Amino acid sequence: MSSLTELKPKLSFWQIWNMSFGFLGIQFGFALQNSNASGILRNYGAEVEQLSWFWIAAPLIGMIVQPIVGHYSDNTWVKNLGRRKPYFLVGAILSSSALLLMPNAWILGSIAPLMIIGAGFLMIMDACFNLAMEPFRALVADNLPDSQRTQGFAIQTFLIGVGAVVGSWLPYVLANWFNVSNEAPEGTVAFNVQLSFYIGGLVFISSIIWTVIKTKEYPPAEYEKYHGKQNESNSGFMTIFKDFRDMPRTMKQLGLVQFFSWFALFGMWVFTTDSIATHILGLPVTDKSSKLYRSAQDWTGVIFGVYNLVSALYALLLPTIVKKIGRKKTHSFSLIVGGLGLISFFFAPSKEFLLLSMACVGVAWASILAMPYVILSSSIPAGKMGIYMGIFNFFITIPQILNGVFGGPMVKNIYNNQPIYALVLSGIFMLCAAASVIYVYDPNEISINRNENS
Repeated sequence: MSSLTELKPKLSFWQIWNMSFGFLGIQFGFALQNSNASGILRNYGAEVEQLSWFWIAAPLIGMIVQPIVGHYSDNTWVKNLGRRKPYFLVGAILSSSALLLMPNAWILGSIAPLMIIGAGFLMIMDACFNLAMEPFRALVADNLPDSQRTQGFAIQTFLIGVGAVVGSWLPYVLANWFNVSNEAPEGTVAFNVQLSFYIGGLVFISSIIWTVIKTKEYPPAEYEKYHGKQNESNSGFMTIFKDFRDMPRTMKQLGLVQFFSWFALFGMWVFTTDSIATHILGLPVTDKSSKLYRSAQDWTGVIFGVYNLVSALYALLLPTIVKKIGRKKTHSFSLIVGGLGLISFFFAPSKEFLLLSMACVGVAWASILAMPYVILSSSIPAGKMGIYMGIFNFFITIPQILNGVFGGPMVKNIYNNQPIYALVLSGIFMLCAAASVIYVYDPNEISINRNENS
């Protein structure tokens, strides 16, 4: 990689907005998945202790897909389309199709057990989401100079929040504002959820197409001018393993922060609906299809929308907070707030109290989506942005897989079928993430301090 590179030109606000707009659709899809997949799998017959096992498929697929997509997007150029755009365009088409299929898995019930078919569709859907998502983070780092990356990832997080709010609230809004039925026989999915997934598929592909049309990528010669010449001998598939071995020090340290953070998030996504049903509404853990259980499922969407709404608003404050206290302290503070929010589930006197709990989680979520990538992007060689963003996903997927393997059995055998304790553990892990981020080496923050002291 040549060191004789020029500084990238700054982009306007609307250029950054258009470049990130596709994330609104991606997170719309993720929000539908996160707030409804457990309920759908329960509708299909899964027991509460089995949920985490079925959710394992999603991070496992992401761990495989993202580094491969990242590696090949680093070494791709398609005339009239670009480097990253071909991948998230294909991912959008497949993801939209998966959103149409997931709530209709019950149609194939004669082929295999419904919960197995549902878990299979969950795996396919997540693989498609990952194909669309990974190149987006690399695109932001490709196009923005370091001085604009906090702003870029903050705008991206804001759009993620907007998409996630609408995706999370949509089933509840359809049922309560437009009288779309949220009831269905056992083994099927209520029509308000089905319709939400159909709308999600349309929003997903439309937002991606907007970014594809409105965003320019630097062609190879211009890219080389800003990032240095790519070493072609390092473009083979096997270099993925070499890059993994040579990952930067900052990335390794952020890996521990990510481990604690995403272990916590996985537990929240999997067990929130059943925690509300059993701990707040007093339902037996065997209840998975009554009207009251489906109301718990709808309320999960509401409070998940709250944390995403707070995330969208808090993301706009991140650049200002970073200027005041620095990147690491900003992330640590945010994680502390989120950890306390998750622990407060245990003390909630009503389901409405959970709006406050999830508002706290929203503060952490905004930071998790932005700050690790801001810190990481300063320590990655420019020509390796895609592959290292993909490898960094290991630190997101591995903790989810571990929680998936052990989370369900812990609920059954240690927590006596009380999933609320899984959320308390998630809160504790988020506090551990807050402590560990303080010890991360941030090269950009070090250089800023040196300049201030000179």
